[in-house]
Amino acid sequence: MTQTSSSQRRAWQGPALFSHGFRPFFFFAALWALIAMALWIAMLAGRLDLPTRFDPISWHAHAFLVGYLGAVLGGFLLTAVPNWTGRLPVVGLPLAWLTVLWGLGRVAGLVSLGLPGWLFMALDLGSLLVLAGFLAREIIAGKNWRNLVMLVLLLAFITGAALFDLAALRGEAAYQGAGFRLLMGTAILMIAVIGGRIVPSFTRNWLVQQKDPARPAPPMQRFDKAALLALVAALGLWLFDSPLAGPALLAAGLAHLVRLARWQGLHTSREPLLLILHLAYAFVPLGALALGAALIAEEPTGTALHIWTAGAVTLMTVAVMTRATLGHTGHALHAGKATVALYACLLGAMAARLVAGLGLGDAHLLYSLSGVLWIAGFGGFLMLYGPMLLRPRAGAA
Repeated sequence: MTQTSSSQRRAWQGPALFSHGFRPFFFFAALWALIAMALWIAMLAGRLDLPTRFDPISWHAHAFLVGYLGAVLGGFLLTAVPNWTGRLPVVGLPLAWLTVLWGLGRVAGLVSLGLPGWLFMALDLGSLLVLAGFLAREIIAGKNWRNLVMLVLLLAFITGAALFDLAALRGEAAYQGAGFRLLMGTAILMIAVIGGRIVPSFTRNWLVQQKDPARPAPPMQRFDKAALLALVAALGLWLFDSPLAGPALLAAGLAHLVRLARWQGLHTSREPLLLILHLAYAFVPLGALALGAALIAEEPTGTALHIWTAGAVTLMTVAVMTRATLGHTGHALHAGKATVALYACLLGAMAARLVAGLGLGDAHLLYSLSGVLWIAGFGGFLMLYGPMLLRPRAGAA
């Protein structure tokens, strides 16, 4: 008899944490985000010196992009790909071992100074490489060529992570190199591609339910494709440090502001679970505009990049994690007051970081406030959604 995805999950008799791909990776992504920020605050205060090959800023960027985002990608793809292809999901012991491999990568990043370079890179990239192998196998076996773009983006992300690690092994400031730009650019492209599918789709479904006549523009029409190509070109120019990167990022930012406006986000204010998706996507074009302007003015880009990291990446991943956790654990797709509060904490963390970067207040106080709000946001996620991730689906026998 052919086994279905649901029957395979029911056959797993171990902890509920390993019954579905999103469960361990969303849980540990949030936990790592909290831990990594606490360590970063201690490093900024001069109270902690990790035995790592990364300089402090590079470690901070690596912990967020490779560690946190790598885990969220794992949870998203392990959950979404079986729906795309109709094939069986990864559950049980294979999922547990993949989670352990991701965890070993985070430990390796903390103590990489005491590890051979090859071992550090193998542990750091191991879970991403396995994830890429899984995605390639499922796309080929399921002939799901439409999602081949996700494999290309994941391989680019892994390449960026490898270049980032190699720069650190050479004693360079990895956050200033091409590896970081490839990591960051790929992350933004993933949001542009995935967000471009789910945001208008979820918006349309909700507007239909609410009997609101407004409708978002259908995804991936001619304008969407042009906007994506503009973003790819701009990020490519930035990757290779071209003087044309600034103007190209401005053009791409404007195109994606128009793209977002076509999705009718103003009609979603009554459902924060949906509104946060639109708000998170807004930081894609805003970050592009800020980065483009900084490059043209030959100003430091750190503050502009935080619009992408603390804004687009953080908010979009948390928006996806909250929505997917509610939906896949049998809860109503609605953001209550506590969920809105954790969204507000993460928005506040980003705002405080940007104000500090603009020199508009006491930098030390604002950085500390940003870190505390970040920890409160992810701590809130663990308190609210951790029990859903750790326990069987609501209503399950």
